[in-house]
Amino acid sequence: MLKRSSVVNTVKVNSASFASTIQLGDSCSINGFSRALAVQREAEVFYGKEGNFSNYQVFSEPIPLMPITEKITISTHNTLPVIKVNTISIIAMSSAAILHVGNSENISLEARVKHIRQLLNADEEQ
Repeated sequence: MLKRSSVVNTVKVNSASFASTIQLGDSCSINGFSRALAVQREAEVFYGKEGNFSNYQVFSEPIPLMPITEKITISTHNTLPVIKVNTISIIAMSSAAILHVGNSENISLEARVKHIRQLLNADEEQ
């Protein structure tokens, strides 16, 4: 990995949550992982067994990663091996988001969300 310096004058992040990472400088690897159930209900009814990720196939399905088969040739020349950033301003980061200034050898990010909408039947409406 190339050795570089990262210079940032100002970083302002209002909110970073749910496996978010702020990384200034080089890293060998970054791994971000987040799972969430997003349930919208017409009525506040709780059944007591919500939140079991294993009940939903989306959380256990393998993610297909296509192999890179093209030959890649890279030639770089860094006159000044410094990464300079004046200002970074972020309102919010969530669900395995990464703010990274610098070099990284390996980055792996995964966020899985199951959206569920539970509507009342006509006879259940209040």
